Amino acid sequence: MATQPKLKLGVSACLAGRPVRFNAGHCRNGFLLDEVAPLADLVEVCPEMGVGMGAPRETIRQEATPDGLVQLRAPKSGQDWTQPLTDYSRRKADELADLRLDGFILKKDSPTCGLMRVKVYNEHGMAEKSGVGVFAKALRDRLPLMPIEEEGRLHDTRLRESFFERAYAYRRLQDFFASDWKRGDLVAFHTSEKLLLMSHDPTLYRELGRLVADVAAFDRDEFGRRYQEVFMGALETKASLKRQTNVLHHVVGYFKQTLEPSEKAEMLGFIEDFRRGLAPLAVPMALVRHHVAKNGVDYLARQTYLDPHPKELRLRAVLPS
Repeated sequence: MATQPKLKLGVSACLAGRPVRFNAGHCRNGFLLDEVAPLADLVEVCPEMGVGMGAPRETIRQEATPDGLVQLRAPKSGQDWTQPLTDYSRRKADELADLRLDGFILKKDSPTCGLMRVKVYNEHGMAEKSGVGVFAKALRDRLPLMPIEEEGRLHDTRLRESFFERAYAYRRLQDFFASDWKRGDLVAFHTSEKLLLMSHDPTLYRELGRLVADVAAFDRDEFGRRYQEVFMGALETKASLKRQTNVLHHVVGYFKQTLEPSEKAEMLGFIEDFRRGLAPLAVPMALVRHHVAKNGVDYLARQTYLDPHPKELRLRAVLPS
């Protein structure tokens, strides 16, 4: 089973405990600092501090203009921060692209960092949650395949698993396509990702297979871009209970020459418990890993599906829903 690399994650600086909020406070995120930080290098960003606003400072908000645009304005003084923050966000996104981040965790509701449902005030001072933070937008535009999430949504265990599964996959893709890969390397890489992709989107997995078969028809860089685009698109689809169960039954087939009838029955029983919502995915997976190691099933040992993220994150330890 694979050893996971150390991630490089961008984070809103306030989540890392930095006193950069408008009131010189912070929004220290315990999960991020206590559980994720030991497994990742954190790159901290605060757009407001980046343009020299300082802390403490006057608050800013997104305001809709009569012509349908959105400005970043300090409501008390009326100062317009739209252009400085827009320019900074684009420059910073370019810098972060050069750092090859594996993902980014943003502060929710922020007029600069909020990824969704940011308040936009109309001319009457009424707010609609329809905006996107200026930095979040620049980051998404510059790095469309990189996993980006808000810290509030990571309280949802399903969204948390999805984010980190995608972050580690994005890292594997970046590392592979930055290497001097040959066709045989590509086939081996694609094969190792089969079960993970099948648990998310079998249709896109098959599309990737066709891409691999036709690799000679593509420019090398063009192929890399296309493969990564489809791969990350597949992981955007939720790994449903039904697809996970199908993959687990597929896994059992690789043991048909090695498992005793009682061992096979035990494995199928754990899979059925998972299917019925009585056991988390970690339970059948622990037995699968045990028999892979015991019986030397090399094909399964190379599958990232068995260990798509570090066990320390405990992302497969919750009951399915």
